[in-house]
Amino acid sequence: MLFSQLEYLVALAKEGHFSRAAEECHVSQPALSSGIRKLEAELDVQIVRRANRYEGLTDEGQRLVDWARKILADRHALVEEIRTMRDGLSGVLNLGSIPTALPALTLLTGPLRSTYPLVRLSLLSLSSVEIRRALIEFEIDAAVSYLEGQYPAGVRTMPLYRERYVLLASADRVAPTQESMSWGVAASMRLCLLTPDMMNRKFLDEVFASLDCSPQIVMETNSISTLYAHVRDGSTSTIMPHTWLQTFRVPGDMRVVPLVEPIVTHGVGLLLPDQQPESMLSRALIRVVRQVNMTRALDDTLRQHLRLGHLGS
Repeated sequence: MLFSQLEYLVALAKEGHFSRAAEECHVSQPALSSGIRKLEAELDVQIVRRANRYEGLTDEGQRLVDWARKILADRHALVEEIRTMRDGLSGVLNLGSIPTALPALTLLTGPLRSTYPLVRLSLLSLSSVEIRRALIEFEIDAAVSYLEGQYPAGVRTMPLYRERYVLLASADRVAPTQESMSWGVAASMRLCLLTPDMMNRKFLDEVFASLDCSPQIVMETNSISTLYAHVRDGSTSTIMPHTWLQTFRVPGDMRVVPLVEPIVTHGVGLLLPDQQPESMLSRALIRVVRQVNMTRALDDTLRQHLRLGHLGS
């Protein structure tokens, strides 16, 4: 059994097409087909359903793909560790994140790049569902996502912080002395929110449903930057996680107001494949996570915005 044969099989499972799988592996289609047939002969089992074209994997083939992904990930980790022992930690850390956590990741990526200057980062914005799949299939090394819900076997978690929610609105829409706002009052404002398919929006909808109130949503978008731009022009307000304050500048003519009644939080954490031994890059990331107090840093940023908001009013 050769590593190349396992790579062919994983590529075929991903692409669902012999030609595209061969292209991804940078080999000819006959070479890829031959490699998989040799794997079938060695294991004495049919892996691929064939007719005139690719029709999927057999049950045995799908199970073999699961093992192939793990074996290839272990090989990558081994090569990485040997290279690190020789030259120092380097390579690419592939990190996925839910969109609402992306602004907070500067708290981790900054110290990581400072401590390990040879490490390159690939940071992808992914949905919670995409993160689950990418972790299990070893397409990413780690991810930052909500901790609510069930994760499949083979994924472990480390808490990072709890996401809190604030109203962002024009200063003329909020009384100068107002230090907080109920969700019910926020629901009566003209709101621009993320689209219903996004996990953050699902959380907001659950709060409004629990209060038996219907928010006045006048615009929806799946782009955080687009949402911010439409709130910036003063036509709408929005409800956003306090993590956004880590990146977005709040102008003096706008207010950040914490939402209460109820106080809502959701856990966000680091997700990693439960792989032993861990890769050197994963170990480096874990060391940084243990050194950085993200909760305190995010709360400090929120307090700063609240203080500046009152000074501006």
